[in-house]
Amino acid sequence: MMPVVDEDLCIGCGNCAEICPSVFQLIDEKSRVIDSEACDFFECCEAAEENCPVEAITIEEEE
Repeated sequence: MMPVVDEDLCIGCGNCAEICPSVFQLIDEKSRVIDSEACDFFECCEAAEENCPVEAITIEEEE
């Protein structure tokens, strides 16, 4: 799975970084993916996607 953050939508609330700190981190008040490969090992990526209040996170399937 490949997490993607739409930086234009992101409001920097920090939910994703709290839920899944191995994958997301707030940098310059925006969420950034710091380790996309960690999504393959942690189910928290989907929880981060579901808990984003502005739907800035999507989880895409890798081909």
